[in-house]
Amino acid sequence: MELNAYRIMWLFVFFDLPTETKKDRRNASQFRGNLLKDGFSMMQFSVYIRHCASGESADVHEKRINKLVPPLGKVSVLRITDKQFGMIINYLGKAKQDAVDVPTQLELF
Repeated sequence: MELNAYRIMWLFVFFDLPTETKKDRRNASQFRGNLLKDGFSMMQFSVYIRHCASGESADVHEKRINKLVPPLGKVSVLRITDKQFGMIINYLGKAKQDAVDVPTQLELF
């Protein structure tokens, strides 16, 4: 199967979790840690991203996120194509940043 920019997906996880109590802080920390264990990278505070080789792979990670959501707070998941992701413009202050490096794909026959 040929890989293309419309089949490859990116998942964004946006969250706003409470941190008032020790339990809240622990839940928020565990959620972030679990995202990292599942291959997500922090793009900004409370915004994590993950490259997925296909829609089916994105489905798997969305289901995992569903199981990880803490009891309180807001979590949103956005799925976009690699083509859309390639149009992101990032700034660090006034300076433009290069796009996020796309993981190398290994194609097996």
